[in-house]
Amino acid sequence: MEIKSNCRYFNGMVPCYFHKIENVHCDTCNHFSEITENILIIKLGAIGDVIRTTPILHKIWKLHPNARVWWLTYSPEIIPSRVDRVLEFTAESIVTLQNIDFNIAINLDKDIQACALLSTVNSEKKYGFILKNGLPSPIDENAVPKYLTGIFDDLNKANELSYLQEIFNICGWEFDGEEYILEKKTSFNWEIPNQNKKIIALNTGCGARWISRLWSDENWLELIKKLQNNGYFPLLVGGKQEDEKNKLYAEKTGALYLGHFDLNKFISLIDQTDLVVSAVTMGMHIAIGLKKPLVLMNNIFNPAEFELYGRGEIIMPEKECKCFFSPKCKNDEYFCMESLSTDSIFGAIERCIK
Repeated sequence: MEIKSNCRYFNGMVPCYFHKIENVHCDTCNHFSEITENILIIKLGAIGDVIRTTPILHKIWKLHPNARVWWLTYSPEIIPSRVDRVLEFTAESIVTLQNIDFNIAINLDKDIQACALLSTVNSEKKYGFILKNGLPSPIDENAVPKYLTGIFDDLNKANELSYLQEIFNICGWEFDGEEYILEKKTSFNWEIPNQNKKIIALNTGCGARWISRLWSDENWLELIKKLQNNGYFPLLVGGKQEDEKNKLYAEKTGALYLGHFDLNKFISLIDQTDLVVSAVTMGMHIAIGLKKPLVLMNNIFNPAEFELYGRGEIIMPEKECKCFFSPKCKNDEYFCMESLSTDSIFGAIERCIK
């Protein structure tokens, strides 16, 4: 009996999909899809970071159509379904990956554990960051710029490349506008009484750690009322950490707040909207992945980092932020986010919605 273990659908453990539905064997199957390469992506990171790394898949699938793609991550639920093997970062996964011969292995994280793994997997070519003398290090010259901007603030501030340009360069490619890949894996029925008004999602949080990015309650309330007075339908969104805040805003303004949800349901909710207002958060990346117009509030990051694909605007405070990449404001003179006016955000909403 012929066994085609180099077929994309063969897994060596249980019957493949086509055997189960058609009762075919390898020698009589018309669905053979040859695998000639194994490619590994290591991108652990937060969910938003994983989402914004998915554009490299376009390049991999184009240049290596016969590759079996493996992805190791902390967030397997967000990886596109077309990826052949999705592994969560566990001891079992590490053992598995260390016993596969890869043609290409890419690590885009500077976490020690991710760098250590790239150092130990077998691969003809490696890109990104490895572990040297117990420290994350660039594997070659392509990875040096991204390495340096991560450890020196002045170089980060001067950087003119987006995150996507940086990671494509690490792999020896040129970024050509490849989009995020974000799947809506579950359908939900939403009842939003917007009466044909444009739905503006207000993603009011930014995580418990990064309080240097917070906009005041007064500003959110003023923006909600401005939207309502100008014929828009504000929809409050966020996670568990924003639940009490969003309930308060809803009570004071009558804006709709439906609660906080798991990841797939949150993606589905954002998909119902016409535009998203957000700080730099997972919600921002979900909006980009869903191709929604985005008004991005940014103060502590280099704005060149973000790729909005021509569908949004980045709005900065009028006063200079002196707390670059800092979770908490360190400026004793003023808090820059207080100078980010509701008029500037509303103006951007009007421009982007059109």
